[in-house]
Amino acid sequence: MDQHSPSIRAHAVALLRQGVPNRTVAERMNVPRGTVGWWRSEDRRARGERYEAPTDCPRCTGRPYDRLAYGYLLGLYLGDGHIVSKPRQHHLSISCNATQTGLVSAAEDAMRAVMPLPGVSRRHRTGCVEVKSYTKHWTCMFPQHGPGKKHDRRIALEPWQQEVVDVHPWEFVRGLIHSDGCRVTNWTTRLVGGERKRYEYPRYFFSNKSDDIRKLFTDALDRVGVGWTTLARGSDPFNISVARKASVALMDMYVGPKY
Repeated sequence: MDQHSPSIRAHAVALLRQGVPNRTVAERMNVPRGTVGWWRSEDRRARGERYEAPTDCPRCTGRPYDRLAYGYLLGLYLGDGHIVSKPRQHHLSISCNATQTGLVSAAEDAMRAVMPLPGVSRRHRTGCVEVKSYTKHWTCMFPQHGPGKKHDRRIALEPWQQEVVDVHPWEFVRGLIHSDGCRVTNWTTRLVGGERKRYEYPRYFFSNKSDDIRKLFTDALDRVGVGWTTLARGSDPFNISVARKASVALMDMYVGPKY
């Protein structure tokens, strides 16, 4: 076909080398975008040029970033997040309850606030929404990424991450609660004037198998003046409880239930 002739291809490659986007070249020359992309790739290979996708990674570029959003996103990642890092697939994934639409939106907003350039999407599963952002540079922002489950390996914050948590502890606590925590209403009974009455009270729980992540959570609670206790199920001390009235009031003010 004439549109795939050597002269057409040479003209397209010349435009591509001038920085004209694939889509513009395809539209201008009436050639499929996939073909233009292949021509660009083959031209780079012939010249020995290695393509690096543009990035706005704060760690790689030194660009200022939204630390408030990062504190929250760090909590989400340590709780219900993971990073896929393969030769042709790189993305940060946060798993959210499908009924908690506010949480889904908050996770998306935090990803875009920290790194606006990468694409963000939602993958719907049964009872769950996976919020995903695509770039290999999420491993720069979350150096805790590694093989295996988080509770099977050491989790420690880098000094720059600890600085963010120290400055924005409530955002970090909120992210952890929104991932692996909850606000519930407990009840008990007590005698009042000789009559047994039901008494309800709110409580926050955070559950995680990683000793390191639970320690990061309780350290942040200590920093903001929230009292807490450890509750064991059987012999496993995986649950952190916040039940004192003043501490619950603080949590309600800065964290609140998931929605």
